[in-house]
Amino acid sequence: MPWPSRKRDKGAVADKKEPDAKIAKTEEETSDKEEEEKSAKPPAGSSKSGWKNWKKAKESESGGEESKITYCHWLLKSEPESRLEKGVDVKFSVDDLKAQPNQTTCWDGVRNYQARNFLRAMKLGQQAFFYHSNCKEPGIVAIVKIVKEAYPDHTQFDQKDPHYDSTSRKENPKWSMVDVQFVRMTKRFIPLSEIKAHHLAHKADGGPLKDMMLFTRQRLSIQPLTQEEFDFVLSLEEEKPH
Repeated sequence: MPWPSRKRDKGAVADKKEPDAKIAKTEEETSDKEEEEKSAKPPAGSSKSGWKNWKKAKESESGGEESKITYCHWLLKSEPESRLEKGVDVKFSVDDLKAQPNQTTCWDGVRNYQARNFLRAMKLGQQAFFYHSNCKEPGIVAIVKIVKEAYPDHTQFDQKDPHYDSTSRKENPKWSMVDVQFVRMTKRFIPLSEIKAHHLAHKADGGPLKDMMLFTRQRLSIQPLTQEEFDFVLSLEEEKPH
């Protein structure tokens, strides 16, 4: 896959046999820790008022009924800056995705079992945030959608690929990938630091981001989002950056 450091838990590389195939998306082992450190000091101020206003609006729309907690959206991490892994550049930004035929690519190179299971749980048409990872300012830049559900990741069988897995067999492949398509850029860049400020406030007042996996399982390159989490983060598009 061509993504920003593309889809990947441990870094994936473009398959030479399939030029459209993208590289692994994010670096699960080190970059997330760096991102967490970069966001250690969230912006001053509280998100309580914003959360309460958002909650009031959502309750008005739903008649006050609380939505069921299920994962129906996703967050996909990818690296927008060049980084070599076993001699292959795993860079894959949203611009790289937009440059693909039909603005579509496979999300390959994931080598973490939980992230793989999340890939396998994705359904056709579901939307995900495209998240730039392991860069100067990590955050959400775009929205993509699932256009092909999980199928075997070809990079696990390619000995020249950084994500080759000699223990995986074609009759029973270990690793999966999905196809994603660009939907649109977010109205503004939503940085990790801003999302974290809301997460910390929500932990105290019970807001929708209190258990967001971006902060409870930072290293996962594929993360599920509840409808409430997705809607709240999407609402930040309309706010002026802190």
